[in-house]
This record gives sequence, C-alpha cells and structure tokens, in this order.
Amino acid sequence: MNQRNKYSLKQIMLAAAFILSAALTYSCQSNPSENTLPILGEREAVTSEVDGKTVTDTVYHQIPEFAFVNQDSQLVTQETVAGKVYVTDFFFTTCPSICPKMKNQMLRVYEKYKDNPNVVLLSHTIDPKHDTVAVLKEYAERLNVATNKWHFLTGDRDSIYDIAMKYFVGAQEDKDVEGGFSHSGHFMLIDQNRHIRGKYEGTEQEDVDRLLQDIDVLLKEQQHEKK
Repeated sequence: MNQRNKYSLKQIMLAAAFILSAALTYSCQSNPSENTLPILGEREAVTSEVDGKTVTDTVYHQIPEFAFVNQDSQLVTQETVAGKVYVTDFFFTTCPSICPKMKNQMLRVYEKYKDNPNVVLLSHTIDPKHDTVAVLKEYAERLNVATNKWHFLTGDRDSIYDIAMKYFVGAQEDKDVEGGFSHSGHFMLIDQNRHIRGKYEGTEQEDVDRLLQDIDVLLKEQQHEKK
C-alpha cells in the first residue's frame, strides 16, 4: 500500500468513527434546556480504585501534543493554546478551490475575537514543501493579521497529516485534483482541554455563524470553570 492510499484508508476509517462517536456523544450529552456543547470523538470508560471504591471516569478524545513553526519562525505547541479556545483548519497557499472561501470566513472569526486573548486560530499548510515560513509570512501579511492571534503553521509533512487525522480532517496529496492536494474545508473548535467541541463547514457563512455562537458558549464555560 503506498503512502497516499495509506492516508486515504486511515481518513475514511477515522471519519466513519468520528461520525458514529460524535452522534453517540451528542445524544448522550445534549440537553435542549442546557446551553452547552458536546465533546466529539471517541471516548473510553476507565475504571480505578479510589478510597476502596470502584470509580469509572470517561476519557474523551484529546488532540495530542504537537510542535509546528509559524509565519514568524516561532515554535507553536500545545502550550501555546493551553487554557485557550482555538479554531483550526488545513489549507495551502496555492489552493485554487475552497481555501480562499475558507480564509474569508476565518477572517470573520479573527475580526470578532482579535482582542480576546482566550481565542487563537491555527491554520496548518498541507503543502509544507512550497509553503515555507517566508511564504506563510507573506500570506499572513496580505491578510493583515497578527501572529499572536492567527498562526499559520508548517513543519514535517507526515506530522501535519497525522495531526489532521486527530482532528478528523482529511488532507492528502492527490495529483488527480486541481492544485495537487485534496482536503476538507472544515473548521474544528477545540476547548481549553484540547477536546473537539464542534465541526463546521468553513466555506459556508451560516455554519461559521454557528461557530461564532459556539465559541461564545465555550468562553462562558471556561469562565465558569475558573470560578
């Protein structure tokens, strides 16, 4: 099995698992009377002994540790987003199809929360060979966005594709499509514990409207937890 097919099979399997687990999690956690968001993804029941009693805790899917470089050559890791709500997506600067629409919608998120230190944006290139730090810097400057708010990330290709699968976002090289890469246009909403709390179509204004509302919900949740 070649590298391209390996990623395709993994992404199909993970996408199917995500849809099923998200539906189950949503059905178990959603309550029309409560303004909360579900935790999406796989979950596992872990049993332990506490004070002689058997206690079962639910462990939810969590984005693993990561390390990429942004448009200012700064290292961006899980510590960069620690205690923050963040939105992530995957793109490439020469994308001829959905990326321009995605960036226009992500700019809406940027503009609304650019003065809020508790919200960060992470955009990963899926074409790191072309999208060097210098290319990403120029791209960010054209958008006129601040690095400390919106990080455009590059790094090892396989590491980028692996983390995409952890976000349940498809990304791969594909010489049969225009631009040479195929990827989803989803924005993923991640909470301060690196749990996935929402998935949104980044090319659709109405779905991004929902994202903006959900970010506010998570910010209120964060404030409540700090009290």
